[in-house]
Amino acid sequence: MSSTDPRAARTGRPRSTAADAAILEATRASLVDLGWSKLTMGDVAARAGVAKTTLYRRWAGKNELVVDAVAVLFDELELPDRGSLAADVQGVVLQFAALLERPETRTALMAVVAESTRDDSLRVRIRDSIVERQKRLVLEGRERAQRRGELPVEPDAGVADRTADLIFDVIAGAVVHRMLVSAEPVDAAWASGFTTLLLLGLSGARPG
Repeated sequence: MSSTDPRAARTGRPRSTAADAAILEATRASLVDLGWSKLTMGDVAARAGVAKTTLYRRWAGKNELVVDAVAVLFDELELPDRGSLAADVQGVVLQFAALLERPETRTALMAVVAESTRDDSLRVRIRDSIVERQKRLVLEGRERAQRRGELPVEPDAGVADRTADLIFDVIAGAVVHRMLVSAEPVDAAWASGFTTLLLLGLSGARPG
């Protein structure tokens, strides 16, 4: 085998998808049961049925592990194609709300956000692993709406990026605040009203 063959560079055992899933599930369960301060890598390893060294081969520490445990939950979100931009937005808002209703999502997200106020590197990891990854929903929705003729194409890439950031911040911020701060439900009526406000703005919104 040639020394330039990429297979020659592989060392150790390949990562097990099943083991990773078990570890991340155990991490979320530990957070619900123990909270951030009492969660340890050893507890997660015991719950997942793996050696603690297995965790450290994959994650440098608790911060990285918990962020990844949260991130995979948000990867479940999909942008439904309901035929219009308004219906698509309402659909993803309700999906997001349903995800936040799950105890493991709620507990894990609140824990990492609280901890990130004291840890800049954790904040960066949250942004890279959760926020930046989930902006795909905004980009996909905008592209779809542009193909339908519902939104204009923004020729300036920098402006388009800033707009996508703003849309994501508004949607994510509103839903998280509504559910986790105000402890109010995000139901179909709220999602409809929020979508109207988002798409039309204050001057265009009319009571339903």
